[in-house]
Amino acid sequence: MSDPQVALMMMGLFIFIILLGFPIAFTLMAMGVGFGYYAYFRPDQAFFDNRVFYLFTQNTFSVMNNDVLVAVPLFLFMGYVIERANILDRLFHSLQISMRAIPGSMAVAALITCALFATATGIVGAVVTLMGLLALPAMIKANYDQKISTGVICAGGTLGILIPPSIMLIVYGATSAVSVVKLYAAAMIPGMLLAGLYMVYVVTRAVMNPSLRPKLPKSEATLPFWQVVWMLLTAFFPLAFLILSVLGAILFGLATPTEAAAIGSMGGLLLAAAYRSLTWGRLKEAVFLTARTSAMVCFLFVGSWTFSSVFSYLGGEGLIKDFVLSLDLNPVTFLILSQAIIFLLGWPLEWSEIIIIFVPIFLPLLPHFNIDPIFFGILVALNLQTSFLTPPMAMSAYYLKGVAPPHIQLMTIFKGCLPFLSMVFVAMALVYVFPQLVTWLPDQLYGN
Repeated sequence: MSDPQVALMMMGLFIFIILLGFPIAFTLMAMGVGFGYYAYFRPDQAFFDNRVFYLFTQNTFSVMNNDVLVAVPLFLFMGYVIERANILDRLFHSLQISMRAIPGSMAVAALITCALFATATGIVGAVVTLMGLLALPAMIKANYDQKISTGVICAGGTLGILIPPSIMLIVYGATSAVSVVKLYAAAMIPGMLLAGLYMVYVVTRAVMNPSLRPKLPKSEATLPFWQVVWMLLTAFFPLAFLILSVLGAILFGLATPTEAAAIGSMGGLLLAAAYRSLTWGRLKEAVFLTARTSAMVCFLFVGSWTFSSVFSYLGGEGLIKDFVLSLDLNPVTFLILSQAIIFLLGWPLEWSEIIIIFVPIFLPLLPHFNIDPIFFGILVALNLQTSFLTPPMAMSAYYLKGVAPPHIQLMTIFKGCLPFLSMVFVAMALVYVFPQLVTWLPDQLYGN
C-alpha cells in the first residue's frame, strides 16, 4: 500500500471512528501520532526518537502561543458573563413592546433578541436554550403558530457564528492565516442580510395570515411612549452599545481582536454589575465554562494540526488536490462542490471540527481557482448555519426540544426550521451572484 493510500485510509478510519461517538479531539491526536509514527519511522531509531513526538509537542506549543486564539477565551468569557446577567427577559420584553405596530411583533422581537444575544455570546446552544425557556412559552401563550415560534428561535440562535464578533471567524482566521479583522468586515453585510431575510419572512407570513399575529394584551399595547423609550434605554441599548463598541474598535483599527475582546469582557462584567447580577457563583460558572470551551478548541487545534501534518506528509493532501484538479472545474463549480461537502459534513459534525479539520483540505486549492480565502470563509460561515437547521441532525432543534413544553413535538420544530433553512440558501445564492456583498466593506475600510 502506497503512502497516499495510507493517508486516505487514515481519513476514512477517522470519519468511521467519530461516527461511533469517540471524542474528536483525542481521536485526532491518537490517529495523528499513530499514523505519524508509521510515516516517520526509521528502523535504526529508538522508540521515542520518532519525529512524530517532536511534531506533536511543537503543534501544542504553537497553539498555546497563537496570538489570534487568545481572543477566543476572552470573547467566550464576555458571552458567558452576559448570559448569566439575566438581561435576556428585559431585552425581549422591551423589543416586543417597542415593535408592537409591526405584524408578528413578538416573533420579530424574539428574532432580534436571538440575533443580538447570539452575537454577544457566540454560543448557539446557550442562546437557543435560554430563548426556549423565555420567549417560546410567551409566544405559545399568545397563540403564535408553533412552527414559526420554534423556527425563529432555532434560526436566530445560530446567527452568532456568522455575525461578528464571531468565534468561528477567529478560528477560521487562525486556520487559514487570514486577517480576522477583514473577516469581521466581510461578514457584516451577509450577516445582516440573513437576519433581514428571516425578519422579512416572519413579517410576510404574518401579513398573509393574520391568525399568525395575535395582538398584544391591552396593558402592553397602550404603554406610554416615554415608558417604552425608558425600557429600551435600560434593556436594549446597553448590550447593543457594548457589542458595537467592540466591533467598532476592531473594524476601525483602534484595537486588535484580542484587545477588543479583553475590553468586551470588562464591559460584560460592568454590565452584569449594573444589573446587579454579578455574583461570585455566577462569575465562577463563567470562568469554568470559558476554560472548558477554550480547552476543547485548543485540543481540537493540536489534534487537527498533527493529523493534517501527517496526512499531508503521506501525500493525502496532494492526492485530493490532484483529483479535484483532474475534474477540470471552474471556480463556481468548485465553490458549489466544496460547499455541498461542507453542508453534508454539518450533519454529523460541529462547526469547530469542520473548520479545523476539513476546511484546510480546500484551502490549498483556492489559489488555483483564484478564490479569495476571506470570501470562501464567509460562504463557509453561511453554510454552517444549515448544520444547525437541517433535519435530522439539526442541533438547534434538539437544544430547543430539551427545554420546550412537552406538547411541542420534535417534528414540529423541524418543520419550523425548514423555511429559515431556505432563507440561508437564498443568502448563499445572493453572495454567489453578488460577491460584492462580502468584498465591498473590507475594500472600503482596508483597500483591495
